[in-house]
Amino acid sequence: MGLAPCLPSNPWLNTFGIWGPEVDMLGMQHLLEYRWNICNSYFDAEINHRLDYGLFNKQLLQNHWLDQCIDGGMQWCQGEAQAIEHYPNRSCVITANAETLEARVVVDASGHHSPFVSRDQNKVVASQAAYGIVGRFSAAPLQPGQFVLMDYRSNHLSAAGLSNQAATFLYGMDLGNGLFFVEETSLALAPPVPYRQLQERLKRRLALEGIKVVEIKHEEFCLFPMNLALPDMQQQLLAFGAAASMVHPASGYLVGALLRRAPGFADAIAAGIANPELDSTAIAKLAWAALWPLELRAKHAIYCYGLDKLMSFNQQYLKEFFACFFSLPQAQWFGFLTNTLSFSELIFAMISLFVRAPFRVKIGLLM
Repeated sequence: MGLAPCLPSNPWLNTFGIWGPEVDMLGMQHLLEYRWNICNSYFDAEINHRLDYGLFNKQLLQNHWLDQCIDGGMQWCQGEAQAIEHYPNRSCVITANAETLEARVVVDASGHHSPFVSRDQNKVVASQAAYGIVGRFSAAPLQPGQFVLMDYRSNHLSAAGLSNQAATFLYGMDLGNGLFFVEETSLALAPPVPYRQLQERLKRRLALEGIKVVEIKHEEFCLFPMNLALPDMQQQLLAFGAAASMVHPASGYLVGALLRRAPGFADAIAAGIANPELDSTAIAKLAWAALWPLELRAKHAIYCYGLDKLMSFNQQYLKEFFACFFSLPQAQWFGFLTNTLSFSELIFAMISLFVRAPFRVKIGLLM
């Protein structure tokens, strides 16, 4: 059963990127629309990450799951959930049309804005914000065949802008045939950087190179919380995706984690439902434990701590921090960004980063 405010077949709007090794390990590389082997970042100098990066074909990815739902005989119930009531061996979703839908367990996958998932509401939440354009330009904004993960170069900003305004970076892709995607991004801030400011930053960045926008095919507006508190894992309602705080607090990545962790989560639910001696609360506890084991919860806390420190850094400090971060062995920075390091490996990577960091970045990480 699925509940959604729009049809599941409605086209997805935003882009979904993933590192090449991640998608290869999942066996889903055939669902990529683009794959770049030129993957660079720019801080005070250019860094070649020597790692592939891919962009999903949104239609293929959507159909990959929709086809499985159809083949499995899933029944779609479209409506707006107004309330969810929980009983010892069932949960009831009540829609705006007063329809009641019952199930042994209910999974909320409606995103970070869900009003039904219980969590600490007192935490200050920082959001990643981005404004992007897919379009054609008077000159190429990127090198041919290039993917840019982070371009923190700031020649287009005034001295006042550098010291008083939020740090932002360019995220960009050569989509071929004269088409490019360029996006001005704020890693995280509370409150978030306004779209208007990101749009102006992007315009100034392009203007510095004498580049004008000739045609806009698509505008992308991106805003999501990075450090949402973990859900209360005693609640009977389950959650998945952004509703379950699965966004990586230090990188903003989500898709890879969803794909890796979904099977174990589903298996735990299936095993619980198959056991007639378990009530709905017990099934939910099993599923929460599978989705958020102790090690992942501990790593989430460490990532949130790191994000708090980075939010206090200005543009220059962030350039120095990330230049140092990407000087780590590839296995360390890749595992950090994708949340695939073990807890001990994560601690070792952070110690290695601290040892390498310039003195003033060390101070910023400690303050």
